Amino acid sequence: MAVLQTNFLQCPLASISSFSASPSSAINRVSVKFMVSCCSVASPITLVNGNVDNRPSERNEVRLGLPSKGRMATDTLELLKDCQLSVRQVNPRQYVAEIPLLPNLEVWFQRPKDIVRKLVSGDLDLGIVGLDTVSEYGQGNEDLILAHDALEYGDCHLSLAIPKYGIFENINSLEELAQMPQWTPGRPLRIATGFTYLAPKFMKDNGLKHVTFSTADGALEAAPAMGIADAIVDLVSSGTTLRENNLKEIEGGLIVESQAVLVASRKSLTQRKGVLDITHEMLERLEAHLRAAGQFMVTANMRGSSAEEVAERILSQTSLSGLQGPTISPVFCKRDGKVSADYYAIVICAPKKELYKSVQQLRAIGGSGVLISPLTCIFDEETPRWRQLLSNLGMGF
Repeated sequence: MAVLQTNFLQCPLASISSFSASPSSAINRVSVKFMVSCCSVASPITLVNGNVDNRPSERNEVRLGLPSKGRMATDTLELLKDCQLSVRQVNPRQYVAEIPLLPNLEVWFQRPKDIVRKLVSGDLDLGIVGLDTVSEYGQGNEDLILAHDALEYGDCHLSLAIPKYGIFENINSLEELAQMPQWTPGRPLRIATGFTYLAPKFMKDNGLKHVTFSTADGALEAAPAMGIADAIVDLVSSGTTLRENNLKEIEGGLIVESQAVLVASRKSLTQRKGVLDITHEMLERLEAHLRAAGQFMVTANMRGSSAEEVAERILSQTSLSGLQGPTISPVFCKRDGKVSADYYAIVICAPKKELYKSVQQLRAIGGSGVLISPLTCIFDEETPRWRQLLSNLGMGF
C-alpha cells in the first residue's frame, strides 16, 4: 500500500520530488471520474518574453511564512519563543512582523496553503506548515525542500474513512474496499475530500479504478450519513470525530503522517543572500530546543574516595549514563583546619519519563541533595539536519 510517511521523513528531497510537478498532468494520469474539478489552483509564475522566470524575485530581505490562525499558528509562535526567536508584531492586524534576533528576516502571516504556493512562486523563502499541506499544495515541486521534517507538534494523519454500517460493516481494509462488487463505471465509489491532489493520487497508486471525488472544506464526517458520499479522505488527530459520526479508518487507508515542518525554497537557499545563514541558525536553535525537550538536569552530592570510584558506581546504573556520561567534580570542605574532598558533585541529564527512576538509583548508590532543573537547549557538536540539508543542496562540507 502507498504510505508516504517513511519517504518524507527519511529522505525529504526524494519524497517531495516523487510527486508530479504538474498538477494538470497528475490528474490526466489518474484513471478516475471527477464530479468536480479536483486539481488545486496552480501557483502563480512569472513570464519573461513568454518564458518562465526561475530566478528569485528582486528583494534583499529574507521572508518566512507562518500560519496566521488556529492551533498551528499558536504552537508555531510558542516554539519560536522557546528557541529565543520571539516574533514581534507591532499591529495584530498587519500580516508582516519581525524576529528581532534575525534582523534581515521578515515574517509573513499567511494561510498554510498560501505559504506553500508562495514558496513555489518565490514570494517566500522559508515556511512552517504541516507536512500534509506541503504534500497537497506543493504537488511534488522539486524546488521545495524540507529543512526540518519533525518539529514535534501539529501531529495528525491523512486517512481514508468509511462508515461502520451498511455495506461497509465488514470492510476493514483498502483491499476489501477495492474488491467490493458495488463499484462500477456506472456506480463508482464516491469520496468527499478537501485534498484534491493526494486523494486521487493515493487511489490510483492503490489500484482503485471506479472512483469519483467531490470537494468539501468542512464537516466531511457528515457526508456519508447525508448520502453525499460513500467515504471521506480527511485529516485525523485523535479519531474521536470519526467515531462519533460512525466512521472508521481501515487497514491500508493511511495516506500521509503529518506534523509541523520547516520547508524552504531550493532557489532561495542557493541564490538569495542570507537565506542559508538564517536557515542554519534556525535549525541550530530548533534542534537544540527539541533535543532538550523532556530532558532534566540532575545534580547530586555523593561521598566517594575518588572521581573514578564515584563514576564506576554511577555507570553501573542503567538510568544514570546521561548524554555522554556523568560530569563529576570534587566538593571541597574544610575539616579540622584542612581542606579535603570527601564528596563529589555529579551532573547528568535524565529523560522526563525516567526521572524518578534516576533519582531512586542515585539514592541507592549514596546520592543526596538531589536537585532537578529543566533544560531549555542542548546544542550538539553538529546539527545533523544542517549536514543533511547541505547534502541535499549538493554543497557538502
